[in-house]
Amino acid sequence: MGRGRGDDRRGHRQDDREDRDRIVSAFSADWLERREPHDRRARNPEVLDAVRERFAGEASLSVVDLACGTGATLRALGETLPRHQHWMLVDNDLGLLARAKTAAEAAAVTGTRATVAAVDLARDLEAALDGPVNLVVTSAFLDLVSEEWLERLVTEIAARHLHLYAALSYDGRVAFEPADDADVTIVSAFNRHQTTDKGFGPALGPTAAARAVQMFERLGYEVTVGPSDWRVEAGDPLQKDLVASLAGAARELVGVPQTTIDGWATRRSIMIAASRSTLQVGHLDFFACPTTRR
Repeated sequence: MGRGRGDDRRGHRQDDREDRDRIVSAFSADWLERREPHDRRARNPEVLDAVRERFAGEASLSVVDLACGTGATLRALGETLPRHQHWMLVDNDLGLLARAKTAAEAAAVTGTRATVAAVDLARDLEAALDGPVNLVVTSAFLDLVSEEWLERLVTEIAARHLHLYAALSYDGRVAFEPADDADVTIVSAFNRHQTTDKGFGPALGPTAAARAVQMFERLGYEVTVGPSDWRVEAGDPLQKDLVASLAGAARELVGVPQTTIDGWATRRSIMIAASRSTLQVGHLDFFACPTTRR
């Protein structure tokens, strides 16, 4: 059958959507690249040691990286885990997966193999965990998911007797130096925004990591927990990104006057430009380990 006008319009809308997706993917990749050095420095060493010690005697390891982004977790952990590793890098963003695959191949450690899988984790989480898996990892992700989805994740991991290393979950703490009178108002608004739907239902936001720890401990897992705070120094351009993110989230909520947001963003920008501002952002890492081995 021939295509009618309606089909043509749907095709144009699809093209527009694909163009937007490419733009968003590129923006996300740029943001992930800028934050990666801060993430690597912030990862909690005691939690990392717990992961390394658990698998130190293993000849090989199979890892699934949920919401892998550009593959930063592989780069952070790969050289410290057993020599023979297979990583399955999972994300729903084809642009990020392409970057993750390219980066993994370029930085390949002897004995490490990486493959990628495009998976809608909101719908197909269980499929992402199929196959021979020892360790599940994720970074900067759990604060975006709902209580229901987190329960699914914990239940699946426990049922399969797997380990989970979850890093860099935002925990609601943001501290600027010097302080501004509107800091509390803006950060509070940002934290409320973090509990809106990010594609997995109403997000747990700042409570996600602590809630996950409770769930695993309830199932008899041994959990190692530690802070992984960013410390963003004066002159670091990431401060501009973070101020824009905080202000943007506050603008999307009802209840915070635009004049308050704009004034705060202006004052913060002036201090950043003068290299007079430092910033700490709170995160939590944890490693959940079953107390018995299969």
